[in-house]
Amino acid sequence: MEKFFKLKEHGTDVRTEVTAGLTTFFAMSYILFVNPSMLAQTGMPAQGVFLATIIGAVAGTLMMAFYANLPYAQAPGMGLNAFFTYTVVFSLGYTWQEALAMVFLCGVISLIITVTKVRKMIIESIPTALKSAISAGIGIFLAYVGIKNAGFLKFAIDPGTYTVSGKGADMAQASITASSAATPGLVAFNNPTVIVGLIGLAVAIFFIVKGIRGGVLLSIVVTTVIAIFAGVVDLGSIDWHAASLTASIKDLGQVFGVALGSKGLGSLFSDVSRLPGVFMAILAFSLTDIFDTIGTLIGTGEKVGIIASTGDNNESKALDRALYSDLVGTSIGAIAGTSNVTTYIESAAGIGAGGRTGLTALVVAVFFAISSFFSPLVSIVPSAATAPILIIVGVMMLSNLKSVDWEDLSEAIPAFFTSIFMGFSYSITYGIAAGFLTYTLVKIIKGQAKDVHLVMWILDILFILNFISMAVL
Repeated sequence: MEKFFKLKEHGTDVRTEVTAGLTTFFAMSYILFVNPSMLAQTGMPAQGVFLATIIGAVAGTLMMAFYANLPYAQAPGMGLNAFFTYTVVFSLGYTWQEALAMVFLCGVISLIITVTKVRKMIIESIPTALKSAISAGIGIFLAYVGIKNAGFLKFAIDPGTYTVSGKGADMAQASITASSAATPGLVAFNNPTVIVGLIGLAVAIFFIVKGIRGGVLLSIVVTTVIAIFAGVVDLGSIDWHAASLTASIKDLGQVFGVALGSKGLGSLFSDVSRLPGVFMAILAFSLTDIFDTIGTLIGTGEKVGIIASTGDNNESKALDRALYSDLVGTSIGAIAGTSNVTTYIESAAGIGAGGRTGLTALVVAVFFAISSFFSPLVSIVPSAATAPILIIVGVMMLSNLKSVDWEDLSEAIPAFFTSIFMGFSYSITYGIAAGFLTYTLVKIIKGQAKDVHLVMWILDILFILNFISMAVL
């Protein structure tokens, strides 16, 4: 372990790495249940998607462990699976087989971008202030996810200001999209789950402020025990037979390899009239996947010195290896039968617990593999136990904002939109897009358009095209 993962060189040890891996796994294990539930709405077999989710997560995370030697975990991304279901399949009318083919092509595009060093050009074109804002924005995004997962927020939607998307008569499986008339508010603290979340936040703050070793994982364990006694977690409801491995393997046969078959790639390009729409959908998939991963890696890795976005040092090479791992996860995941696999922002929880090497990722991959046999057990850890960790890690990452010169509005405005939009739009990619576009606008207004890197101009155009496609498709 020591020689392979170079633990001493990274200032860590086996115990810390294992603790970090467990922390990351429990923080992101919800995807095992959310992803099948979401993709099943397209007609995909849920049990098959459950196993495909594990395959994609294990493939990408093992690459992070053994090839990149980084403490990042991968799995089908939230947001990307929603785009897959509600936009590509429901709104645009593609079949889920064709959507899987698009996901596979995203992996190919990521490979081209990384091999041709376009990735390096993209990263080095980003101004220093925006990089700091991206890191802080990740923190805002994480904290918001944690607050939301803890159940602290409620949303009021005015009548007639929302749309309902979905198939079938079961409205419980429908997606409701509200306009800006929806307003957030604080929930009443009379719900056991919310109260456990508050207790969990207090427990997490205590362990982390006290600097107790393994405090992150301890807070998850303590909060889970409290949740069991509070009735938030019902051990008696665990059904060990409902999701057997045999049933999952049988359903996997319905989705495995479909992306490359006649109903996937074969059908996707069979109608010439659909090609513009196909290319725009693939562009949207690719932009979101690429910038979610880049944003996560830079935002969480530069702060602790395991990732660098410039130069030819080991940390910069680590970013390249991480991106290769991402494309492997996406490609294998698509073949297995799931939406885009991406680097998980919840990896920040494990990094916050001290994870610095691929051993952290290996632990995550092992537990994802084990969960194929004991999937009901994973549901014992409630979101109320992991949400506080996301909030605390998000708070830690806000320190990056001190690197922004807030007295200089030409620097402050793009930094503001980059960081704030990540949380408000619930998307790392949209935050980066907002930052890029406002940065270019400010430079044009100041008569300094020539200072904007060519790559930034190209990315601005791609982001604008993406927004146009969202408006017209």
